[in-house]
Amino acid sequence: MDRPWLNHYPPGVAPAINSSSYASLVDLLDESFTRHAGRPAAVCLGAQMRFGELDDYSQALAAWMQARGLARGDRVAVMMPNLPQYMVAIAAILRAGLVVVNVNPLYTPRELEHQLKDSGARAIVILENFASTLEEVIDRTDVQHVVLAAMGDLMGFWKGQLVNFAVRHLKKMVPEFRLPLDAGRSVTRFNWAVAEGTRLTLKRPTLGPDDVAFLQYTGGTTGISKGATLLHRNVVANILQTEAWFKPVLDQVGDRQLTVVCALPLYHIFALTICYMMGARLGMLNLLIPNPRDLPGFIKALQGRRVNMFPAVNTLFNALAHDPDFARLDFSGLVVSNGGGMAVQKATADQWRKVTGCSIVEGYGLSETSPVATTNRLDIDGYTGTIGMPVPSTDIAIRDDDGRDVPIGTAGEICIRGPQVMAGYWNRPDETAKVMTPDGFFKSGDVGIMDEQGQIRIVDRKKDMILVSGFNVYPNEIEQVVSQHPGVLECAAVGVPDAKSGEAVKLFVVRKDVTLSEDDLASYCRENFTAYKRPKYIEFREDLPKSNVGKILRRELRSTT
Repeated sequence: MDRPWLNHYPPGVAPAINSSSYASLVDLLDESFTRHAGRPAAVCLGAQMRFGELDDYSQALAAWMQARGLARGDRVAVMMPNLPQYMVAIAAILRAGLVVVNVNPLYTPRELEHQLKDSGARAIVILENFASTLEEVIDRTDVQHVVLAAMGDLMGFWKGQLVNFAVRHLKKMVPEFRLPLDAGRSVTRFNWAVAEGTRLTLKRPTLGPDDVAFLQYTGGTTGISKGATLLHRNVVANILQTEAWFKPVLDQVGDRQLTVVCALPLYHIFALTICYMMGARLGMLNLLIPNPRDLPGFIKALQGRRVNMFPAVNTLFNALAHDPDFARLDFSGLVVSNGGGMAVQKATADQWRKVTGCSIVEGYGLSETSPVATTNRLDIDGYTGTIGMPVPSTDIAIRDDDGRDVPIGTAGEICIRGPQVMAGYWNRPDETAKVMTPDGFFKSGDVGIMDEQGQIRIVDRKKDMILVSGFNVYPNEIEQVVSQHPGVLECAAVGVPDAKSGEAVKLFVVRKDVTLSEDDLASYCRENFTAYKRPKYIEFREDLPKSNVGKILRRELRSTT
């Protein structure tokens, strides 16, 4: 196929990477941890952890997991915000030959139960702040081992570090919980598991490129939450692809250690690959932000630090760029501001550049592509409105509904082929068949246009997915849950423009019970959906528009908002 983008690659970026240079992601991490052992790997809540410590702690936790009977290929969920314990847990799970299942810590019991049951997770590493959610569902899952982390864990291992005063008071934020210990279930404190693991020997499994590394849950293009099966070779490839693209510019910083701001959640594929995995590869210091919504606390964490790389979504860029305290920080070392997850708006990009002097480089990807598929050149001067061009070893085809390539400048579905594309959806061959083509392309569900230079502009979404602050929200899930409310006859969810989050969920409802109020439904949604999925607007109607066969016409509802 023609690859016009290769003629417009930036200097120093090769057209392809060798994705077989590591047998597994563990081999890449082992090398990185050893090479950068003396460097700090993470800083959080006033303390820092070196790569050598990350190496030791994760090996110990991996040995403890094996001693508990977890066998190669078993799934282990991780449910916590951005903390050093998260980095240790992920490395430990992989090194033990297990599979990471990333879980949003703000999930409701319903959402958590689905993910644990669908993945068949046998263990979970969870911050105690969210244990009350696990308590409600654990008896209906296969989880047998719970590793219970606290905000201050590992602090005792960090010699000479002062524990941030706030950590000592975070106990007040932990809801009461009682995890059942029947049926042979174990509950072990994170620090205890690491300490016990130091007395054990890790039996290193022989992992290959086709072993599963992550189940990254997503709605795909249908809204049914399912795990994108990311193999070791998929994640290794995307690390090497992003390294090839970013390293020539990051090298301009010189010999000093690079610092990346990790404010996006590590359970999200964007931060997982860019901040943690590529960061480890390059020996970068991850400035972990557990709660980026606390802007004063976030900005305080940035003070006195010369950050070099700042990945974020449009809403976070926008909030920071309009904060006067943020504008007073030192941005002299910032060379990469990369946006993803949702479209970067021109007004946000202009304000960010005005404040920091660094242009936002927009990229594009999905959980199914590990995630990075395209990105703009890092030497752009200002807003482009495009998602850039394919990264090395990646093909992008723009195709019509019949699967035929369309001419340059014509709109069609963005289809992606490369070593970073998932193996399929976990235990869902029917759903996999819907999105994978015979010639190996993944059908993204997004509609775009490619220009003569190979740059792509997204113009629409083929499906009804709603994009809220970089997170996918699927009408099918919202409607399925809301329709179970006894006062609802039928409902439909659509996305509407929102100045803060890009899009917001609007819910249209036909009542079965005329006394059903907006507050009633809002309360029900709070119980069943994590915050970004909750409808921001609720409108009651006498009926909903339907096709001749009775299908609710979401497009007509969107046109009335």
